[in-house]
Amino acid sequence: MSARRRRSLALAAAVATAAGLGATVAPSASAAEVPLTGYELTWGIKQSYRTYVATFAKGTFTPADGASQADGNGAFTFPEGTGGYDSTTHRMSLAFQGELTIESEAHGFEIRLSDVKFDSADAEITADVTRGGTTEDDVPLATVTVTRQMTDMATTLTEEAAAVLGSASYAGAAGDPLTVVKKTGPEPEPTPTTAPPTTPPASPSPEPTPTATATAPPTTKAPTPVPSASEPATTAPATKGEIADGTLGWGVKQSFRAYAVGPVAQGTVTASAGATQAARNGAFTFTGASGTYDTGAGTLTAAFKGAVNFKGHEKNGTYGLDLTLTDLRATLANGTGKLSADVTSLGEASQDVVLAELKAKSPALTAKNDVITVDDVTATLTEAGANAFGDFYPAGTALDPVGLSVALTDDAKLPDATGGTNGTGGAAGSGTTDADGGAAPTGSTTGGLGSTVGGDLGGSLASTGSDVPAGALGAAAGAAVAAGAGVVLALRRRRTTAG
Repeated sequence: MSARRRRSLALAAAVATAAGLGATVAPSASAAEVPLTGYELTWGIKQSYRTYVATFAKGTFTPADGASQADGNGAFTFPEGTGGYDSTTHRMSLAFQGELTIESEAHGFEIRLSDVKFDSADAEITADVTRGGTTEDDVPLATVTVTRQMTDMATTLTEEAAAVLGSASYAGAAGDPLTVVKKTGPEPEPTPTTAPPTTPPASPSPEPTPTATATAPPTTKAPTPVPSASEPATTAPATKGEIADGTLGWGVKQSFRAYAVGPVAQGTVTASAGATQAARNGAFTFTGASGTYDTGAGTLTAAFKGAVNFKGHEKNGTYGLDLTLTDLRATLANGTGKLSADVTSLGEASQDVVLAELKAKSPALTAKNDVITVDDVTATLTEAGANAFGDFYPAGTALDPVGLSVALTDDAKLPDATGGTNGTGGAAGSGTTDADGGAAPTGSTTGGLGSTVGGDLGGSLASTGSDVPAGALGAAAGAAVAAGAGVVLALRRRRTTAG
């Protein structure tokens, strides 16, 4: 325990003792501190990390000595918080009991955390961390945006937390919300002001990858830089017929690409056979479209050339992750449709798997200069798609948006596939992105996944679900051990005493 906290809690105990003996305490700022007991802290650390541990790492969370975990791999609660509240400065300092063990034999990590504390003025959560038999006291795990109600307070993971969780990309990422409440006893419930004496950090910065909100998993947006379809066509297109050519842009899922080349899987992403990938581990462009269209009926069916392979978790020449998508097909009818592909996972092939339900912004298909372009089509994972990804991503998960352009005549000019984030895919970048390239997480390979591996970045305290592409990858993936793994998390009980 730090000297500062020892002084704070000792002072609180001294005031209480003096009051009990009937002593007269001279008015001062220190005399304004009131002892506190019976508080409870609830924090999930980070939902995507919990998902990673419980699924792909085949690990466990074991709370003990009063600590508990919400159902469905939810957040953790640490009870019997004691400390002090200074009614002059509105500072609250609390230390909590409880133990939690987080370990994975498959990935070889074990971490131990204890003596969890919350300080409203420092605006942080700290804990003692034990790794490899060595304990470090009062490690700052997250900064907190303190509110008067002290419920669902936003948190931001620290660099120290990133080291504990095993990925440098956690530093600055949004953690789960924090709640501190009084659960027992008749004493008043002092709460810190919204502006404690030490100004708390700014609200959590977004994840290292572009994201619409702090609670949404990172996705690759895909607008296409082509003229609006509402502009008058310079030629009169046919209303129905066969597609002459076309491209489809789709990133599958940004977090999945990042995971494949990241510090845990340490693998590659390879586009081939007519498909290309945008630079820096970007989205894919599939080419050579064939199929049919009917602008009057608002229908389109197109098949595309190209293959994409995700490979990782190599051990003695065997891969725990080896997933290939090829022969992509998109159908649209009045703005809705399906995206399917042939899927090969760890050598087992499945034909025409419907991976996603599609929904376009408009039911209409409009041709301009004999080209139909449909952008930012929402793609939602199906049950069959969830099975193709090893039942890790649940059905209903948002995948990367889809964009496509099809030529209705041989001489129609398709829009350039440039930039890596447009609807028709990306510029032809390196076919393979290794662990050193792109937006892949960097840092230690021990333990959890980086923020680019997604998850609900700020959901409810007991929320479940996932965005960590983990178990997708066949039964053998669970046996793959990340190189250099070795971390431990356990919360051991330690009562705070005065002195």
